[in-house]
Amino acid sequence: MSSISKFKKLAGFSAVAFAAMTAANSVNAANWRYAHEEYEGDVQDVYAYKFKEYIEENSDHTIQVYRFGELGESDDIMEQTQAGILQFVNQSPGFTGSLIPEAQIFFIPYLMPTDMDTVIEFFRESKAINEMFPELYAQNGLELLQMYPEGEMVVTADEPVTSPEGFNNKKIRVMTNPLLSETYDAFGATPTPLPWGEVYGALQTNMIQGQENPIFWIESGGLYEVSPNLIFTGHGWFTTAMMANQNFYNGLSDADKKLVQDAADFAFEEIIEHIDGLADEALAKIQEASDEVTVTRLNEEQIAAFKKRSPQVEKKFIEMTGESGEELLNQFKQDLENVQND
Repeated sequence: MSSISKFKKLAGFSAVAFAAMTAANSVNAANWRYAHEEYEGDVQDVYAYKFKEYIEENSDHTIQVYRFGELGESDDIMEQTQAGILQFVNQSPGFTGSLIPEAQIFFIPYLMPTDMDTVIEFFRESKAINEMFPELYAQNGLELLQMYPEGEMVVTADEPVTSPEGFNNKKIRVMTNPLLSETYDAFGATPTPLPWGEVYGALQTNMIQGQENPIFWIESGGLYEVSPNLIFTGHGWFTTAMMANQNFYNGLSDADKKLVQDAADFAFEEIIEHIDGLADEALAKIQEASDEVTVTRLNEEQIAAFKKRSPQVEKKFIEMTGESGEELLNQFKQDLENVQND
């Protein structure tokens, strides 16, 4: 409203009414805090900002996003979420696996296909993803809002590798995740758990000889600079989960619960579009930036040698998780079969 209104009496009334409405909205509005594990412009960051965009365009609430390192490492932001300091957190099952052992299912090699269309349909339709996982997260004080894929896993090493024997005597960095350690043990390597903040330096000093990540993360983190041999083993996709502190979520009004769910769904659709072609773009950037990079894509015969070793990882998963894990694994396989037979 213009402060030079001829209708001063009406203007004065309107100003008072506006002030009262603003005060009422500020009482109901909240600034929610959201932390994730990646850098500016990476997949989790894009998801977080799409979630923020939806919340802020459809309510008086605001979202403060914290990127990797701003509040600590992955374990730190999970602790802060469980304590209620953060309302939302994005954390991959690679770290959540110590809290929710069943989440390690994504690290059973060759369980997930690498075809993007199949992967996306699986995340949309899977009973294991959309019905069973929320119950497991709820048991740990977390409201699972969305699970989504980020990209095919790619291994980097100090030399090209085409067989399990090629990993012998190589220390491969893994997240602090027992099943992922089992995977690289099965592959013939020496799994070496390290927090992300130490990975670049450990590769640079040859403390470790390799690591695995989606290709966009290898590019944005500059890992190809110190680990230039890229190996596409076809063993799985990197998956992540966005969740809320459950006490916070349960305390929301029905309207705000719907707002949060709709925002999580909106961000999912946006991120699926974002990751389409992202791996090819990241690889092109890497190859343009370095002449030392090699790219090895395993053929079917080479993949078969790695696949042959994966049953021991599946067996270990069942040992770790018991009946609930076996039930989840059976449903996971059924869901994949349903999608692949459509």
